[in-house]
Amino acid sequence: MRRRTAVILLNWNSYQYTKDCIQSMQKSIGESFDIIVVDNGSEDQSGRQLAKENPEIILLQQEKNLGFAGGNNKGFEYAIEHDYEYVMMLNNDVFVEPTFVFHLTNYMDHHPEVGGIQPKIFFNNDRTMIWNGGSRYADYFGWTYSKNYMRKEGERQKNLHEVDWITGCAFLIRTAVLKQVGLLNENFFIYYEDVDLSFRIKSAGYKLIFHPDSIIYHIAGISHKAKKKGKEGYASPKVHYLNFRNHAWLLRTWTKWYQWPSTLLVYFGYSLAVMAYFALRFRWNKLLATCKGIYHGFTLSYTS
Repeated sequence: MRRRTAVILLNWNSYQYTKDCIQSMQKSIGESFDIIVVDNGSEDQSGRQLAKENPEIILLQQEKNLGFAGGNNKGFEYAIEHDYEYVMMLNNDVFVEPTFVFHLTNYMDHHPEVGGIQPKIFFNNDRTMIWNGGSRYADYFGWTYSKNYMRKEGERQKNLHEVDWITGCAFLIRTAVLKQVGLLNENFFIYYEDVDLSFRIKSAGYKLIFHPDSIIYHIAGISHKAKKKGKEGYASPKVHYLNFRNHAWLLRTWTKWYQWPSTLLVYFGYSLAVMAYFALRFRWNKLLATCKGIYHGFTLSYTS
């Protein structure tokens, strides 16, 4: 029997994380849901191994790594084609409280004006510290940020409230809304695609909500950190390329003409600070990747 809600997990050579996440979700109560594992061309056959061990999951095996945006879109397409009412992007490096989905879908059931909703996200290694307590966007500076990041829970995180955008770490959406506004922009590959989708949902007239009673715990960082430290640290230069390129693409899409002066000042001020840091640390590959990301961000087309 197919449920009305689907949860998408991306797996890319990360068997243990995805396995632990599935086992955590199997303890859920209040709202039954299907688990869709999108395997992004894993070389270790972990997707097939997970499906063998958990025959109840739906495995969408991809031949290559489609990125965060492309992989989740495969899950979105499946959810739409099979008439799910709700679909959720969920990072595979999380542990969940048993009622995390129930609180979200129950609220959505009673608030048709809401297009997307998120849980409260703590760090897994310190479950008193907030990883995401609701996201904001400073539109005159083009800056995205999370309330109370790396701090103890504040009063704001104890109350349900509207947010400017929702992190792709845990983002539950109505499939009807996805049909209306479109899926993730796959040109982004990873980073800022969740912000862009959030803004499209809000532009269509829907609200985005942070729900404090839905709780998960995020390990954080496994998507962009290498297992071993290289000459230029754990993060690949490509991470910095994509971050700066995609940030520029987001600004080009959503910045109003009168916000550009202050937005450019912040964007290039921050960019120069990062490049100076890389130069002082002799991280030339990261410096080059950052420059390339900025250049491509303002020169390349990113529309489908």
